[in-house]
Amino acid sequence: MNFEQKYHVIGIMSGTSLDGIDIVKCVFIKRNRWEFHIEKAYTSKYNMIWKKKLKNLHLKNNSEIQKVNISYGELIAKEILNFIKKYKLYVDIICSHGHTILHEPHKKITLQIGCGQTIARITKKKTITDFRSLDVQLGGQGAPLVPMGDLLLFKEYKYCVNLGGFANVSIKTKETIKAYDICPVNFILNFLSNKLGKDCDLNGYLAKAGKLNTDLLQKLNNIPFYKQPSPKSLSREWVEKNIFPLLKNTIPLKDCLHTFCEHIGFQVGSKLKNKEALITGGGTFNDFLINKIRSHSKSKLIIPGNTIINFKEAVIFGLLGVLKLRNEINSLHIVTGASQDSSGGKIYTY
Repeated sequence: MNFEQKYHVIGIMSGTSLDGIDIVKCVFIKRNRWEFHIEKAYTSKYNMIWKKKLKNLHLKNNSEIQKVNISYGELIAKEILNFIKKYKLYVDIICSHGHTILHEPHKKITLQIGCGQTIARITKKKTITDFRSLDVQLGGQGAPLVPMGDLLLFKEYKYCVNLGGFANVSIKTKETIKAYDICPVNFILNFLSNKLGKDCDLNGYLAKAGKLNTDLLQKLNNIPFYKQPSPKSLSREWVEKNIFPLLKNTIPLKDCLHTFCEHIGFQVGSKLKNKEALITGGGTFNDFLINKIRSHSKSKLIIPGNTIINFKEAVIFGLLGVLKLRNEINSLHIVTGASQDSSGGKIYTY
């Protein structure tokens, strides 16, 4: 006899694009397989003070980082309470990825801020955070972690691609999975758009107005990372070292945007060789970028509804928290390169 197990969860995600705090209320049900239902979802946009604070926090000392860790936890907690109150939600646990400040797994360093104890104290809810550090201590990349959710919640797709600050892909074969970060996406596209006075390149209009620079494209595609085998992951630190120097030249910004979209299109599209690919993340709304990916892909690209596009990662971190609560594996060594599978995360009670 199969007994139904149900969890009412709030999942929290903040990506490197600094769009805001993604908050989703999900119900997870364990029957023969995991099922989920999204009740409500909302993105709390960052004001300019928080954008600047999070963008530059890696340059501060440990004392300042810890202060912001707590104040950012307070911000998340208040947003959660407002979310619960507004929609009259029932919640068992909160699962927060937080916001990544440092990620250098080769140095055994990864830090996602948003103090779990602070969130638990203010919300009066059991809170799970810090999903990456255990995997890093076990010699892994601490990323990507989303593939566990792709395996359990989105079994029907051969490929799951997220176009966030960075692109990552999960590739499934029967019951096994291979996954890795592919290339920067919105981290660079938003950076270039900001220089043109825009928050982002809506629908890719700015990129479309530019021209392809074949010299820049060749330099981008020749970056050694792209030829490295997985497991592998990307970070702000990697971008600063490998991408920014290539963009410091006299090429017009719109040409840079156009060329970088072509670069993303090739790097992502060439990985999608057959069957169906589920595409999510903010980059999905960039029509010019999607067409570039499609031109290099042999897969059928599946664009879901806006809720899944925007909140799939928050949903999955909700599931990772449930798995941690159940003391079940939520990080796969075959994906991250760690010495073993693990159940990552820290549980805080109020």
